[in-house]
Amino acid sequence: MTTPALKASTGRGRALVAVAGALTALTAWYLLSQGSENVYFPALSAILEETVEYWQTAQGVRNLTASLKTLSAGLLIGVASGVGVGLLIGQLPILEQAVSPALEFARAIPATALIPFAMMLFGVGDNMKIFLIALGSLWPVLLNTADGARRIDPTLEDSARAFRITGFQRQVFIVLPAVLPRVLVGIRIAIPLGLILMVTSEMVGAQQGLGFVITQAQATFQLVTMWSGIVVLGLLGFTLTLAYSLLERALLRWSDPRKEDA
Repeated sequence: MTTPALKASTGRGRALVAVAGALTALTAWYLLSQGSENVYFPALSAILEETVEYWQTAQGVRNLTASLKTLSAGLLIGVASGVGVGLLIGQLPILEQAVSPALEFARAIPATALIPFAMMLFGVGDNMKIFLIALGSLWPVLLNTADGARRIDPTLEDSARAFRITGFQRQVFIVLPAVLPRVLVGIRIAIPLGLILMVTSEMVGAQQGLGFVITQAQATFQLVTMWSGIVVLGLLGFTLTLAYSLLERALLRWSDPRKEDA
């Protein structure tokens, strides 16, 4: 069993290694780009200056807010749908057999390939972007949830039957805590997929958002602004991943207090 002191020391060690790796990468980028006269590879200092200036303006804030709204809505719909359908499929073998071929067919189609279909169905507004983000983030959550519901510990099932825990109570107090770790893994995979689809959908026919800024800056040869959009996208992905890691750790500790001493 790992002691709390050893666990804390290991955590600090990993954090230091991660910080050292990030600083090394930034230093290498700064040195390689410093004094660059290549318009396609501007100096990092110029990119950071443009990032601070542009993304604090009203236009920059408006574009970033638009991206965050569509990303949040798409992820929320995708995660909620994935958990709901995954629980049904994982607990009803006959339903799994019936829908498995259709699900495998739909899962094999990249969400980006459905952009023309989504544009015809929803137009070029936010609904199109939300649909694509939700569709892309649905699959990892659905598949992980279904697998978790399919592999619930038989001891839990026996205990539920012994105490006559059925129906809604069984789903809330037995099934959901048991599948929570798999659901969280699915969400972890869905977040970067949602970011990719958010940017991709904003590059086609959109009038606002991170992807729109990057595309427009590239088309008008404002390459420093284009790079600043890429930097903001990377920072957004890093922030979301870090925040989710903290949330995931708290939820897993709540679902199994023994993990505090693991």
